[in-house]
Amino acid sequence: MTNRQPVQTWSLGLLFWGLITSNLVIGQSTDKLGSVADSIKKYRTLMAARYPTGVSAHRGNSQLAPENTLATFREVLKMQVDYIEIDVRTTQDGQLIILHDGSLNRTSTGTGPVSDQPLSALKTLSAGKGFADRFQTERIPTLAEVCQLVAHWNATHPTPTNLYVDCKAVAPAPLVETLQTYGLLKNAVFYGSDDALLALKQVAPTARLMPSLRKAEEMPDKINKLNPYAFDLNWLAVNETLIQQIHQQGVKAFSDLLGPLDSPEQYRKAAHIGIDVIQTDYVISVYQTLAQSTK
Repeated sequence: MTNRQPVQTWSLGLLFWGLITSNLVIGQSTDKLGSVADSIKKYRTLMAARYPTGVSAHRGNSQLAPENTLATFREVLKMQVDYIEIDVRTTQDGQLIILHDGSLNRTSTGTGPVSDQPLSALKTLSAGKGFADRFQTERIPTLAEVCQLVAHWNATHPTPTNLYVDCKAVAPAPLVETLQTYGLLKNAVFYGSDDALLALKQVAPTARLMPSLRKAEEMPDKINKLNPYAFDLNWLAVNETLIQQIHQQGVKAFSDLLGPLDSPEQYRKAAHIGIDVIQTDYVISVYQTLAQSTK
């Protein structure tokens, strides 16, 4: 959602993953650890016992692979996240793809607006720009490819992961149709402008909409117009009173903790004041912090 660009390098990713997997379970030595999946599950269990806080992986960012790619989505699925945030755009020939920027320049070997290119041309590009050679063959994924990956994961694992859909440039009908095809529409959340969400509501009346909320005074109008599932909150404007007011309306509160805010101190504060979902570039750090925190 945000335009902050995280620093992503393969060497950093390897170091990060090595550190977290070597010490995932509180109070246990590494020789007693089971699989990484079991260790993460234990962390999540400890975290859930303290806070009812969910975690969303920002652009699927695992620090191990390029953002908004199947490679990084595979990694965060292993981390058992509650949501994977994806940015949906439309190609020249009407295909839905996953890319944050309107331009191809930053994250791919292409140049210019993504909307000027057909899917066939986009599939010739590498989406691994800025990473090691391992990701040179990584491609910009379609929404259908991402849905297929997540649906298969959910069918074969006990705890599902849902999609957090940032509607960058996409018509509601094909978006809804694709998610519905893979059984992911019901529990997905949709972020976008109020107009985009209102159009989505006309196509899918029960879709879980998440407009932004800048101040409490906007809440009655947005609730009346959109009947939101959640509000996306600017963390710098969040306080406990606002969270309580939102919850009193039966609405959830999501917030991005990114850039300098992506820190243990802010995770603890967010959980303490009742944020329902933290969006982060450092999933395991959130787990570790909230599993250990008692304040």
